[in-house]
Amino acid sequence: MAGRRRVSGSSVVVLCLLLAGLVGCGGRSTTDSDRTDVQRVLDRRAAAVLAHDATAYARTGTGTGFGNLSAIPLAAWSYRVREVDRTGDRATADVELRYRVEGYDRGAVATGRTVRLSRDGSGGGWSVDSDRPAKKSGQQPWDQGAVQVVRGTHSLVLGVGQPTDTLRRFAALADRAVPAVADAWDGDWARRVVVVVPRSLEGMAGLLGSPASSYRGIAAVTTGETGGRERAPADRIIVNPDAYGLLGDLGKQVVLTHETTHVATRADTTSATPLWLSEGYADWVGYRDSGRTPAQAAPELAGAVAGGELPARLPTDDDFGFTADAEELARAYEGGWLACRMIAEQWGEDRLDAFYRAVGAHDERAGAVEDAMRKVLGTTPDDFTARWREYLRTRLG
Repeated sequence: MAGRRRVSGSSVVVLCLLLAGLVGCGGRSTTDSDRTDVQRVLDRRAAAVLAHDATAYARTGTGTGFGNLSAIPLAAWSYRVREVDRTGDRATADVELRYRVEGYDRGAVATGRTVRLSRDGSGGGWSVDSDRPAKKSGQQPWDQGAVQVVRGTHSLVLGVGQPTDTLRRFAALADRAVPAVADAWDGDWARRVVVVVPRSLEGMAGLLGSPASSYRGIAAVTTGETGGRERAPADRIIVNPDAYGLLGDLGKQVVLTHETTHVATRADTTSATPLWLSEGYADWVGYRDSGRTPAQAAPELAGAVAGGELPARLPTDDDFGFTADAEELARAYEGGWLACRMIAEQWGEDRLDAFYRAVGAHDERAGAVEDAMRKVLGTTPDDFTARWREYLRTRLG
């Protein structure tokens, strides 16, 4: 480092004396000591979870919630203490929980937790009083009650407050969805899914950390990190049982296949991927073997086109907002689906997959679609949009 110079030994001594009142020279602060002690008790708690040892778990503090998660097959469970706020013999810890479901998660789910602890005045160790989702983090299934597990051939269903027969039906739907997606998408993915079925819409919203009004009418969503294969995401298909229960048999299958497609394409879905492509592709796979015509599968857009309201552009990301008008949201999904259907018909299904990957391979949104259209489809956005509008006119008009 330019300009660095040595100091005398006496200067070092003086510096240590000045700092001694704060942390001690080379020592730990009280905060560091507390963080270490809290980490130690949470490490013991994590070991008890993995060992299914209720007695050892109870020795670390409250046993509340242990039975709720005991049925989940866990490959990993760990805590990382980020901050500790201590007042006397009580403390609140900001903690990251990371866990992985055995046989299903390539990477860990990471979620924030707020852990409250206490200790008696005799200088004993910390004891956990409560472990709850952090303020900006969603709940985990076990926060809502005892988790029941149903295993399918390609699926694991985690249910709270649902009959076993209902969870088995979800497993059957997911088991049909996985091979259907594998037949359409040639990418590398786990070919198995985790489906979470809470008790109600409110339960779904709690898992997502959002108001229930944001998901009213939405049958299911898929959670997971985008950004490339190296992120090794752990996806969850989270069902809204209120809206899902209103669907017919075909609709239920299409929804599970759609969400499973998001799991399959996650590694190739990035911030460069527009929603018309990611949602449209998922719908294309969902309807691929359904036998439904465009007019049957896109009733809102078909009505608009028949009434002379042909869209001037492809749907934007804003058009897919969950708070948007229901008819506008439906038209956005239908427009994206028909764009992907057009690519599959006019360029071929292999080109559609290649186009999806090419868009996601870009570092940023700007230019991603344009470049992929030029390289993979040999066209331009203006030409593509014109062809899409004509496709809508001929298929829906």
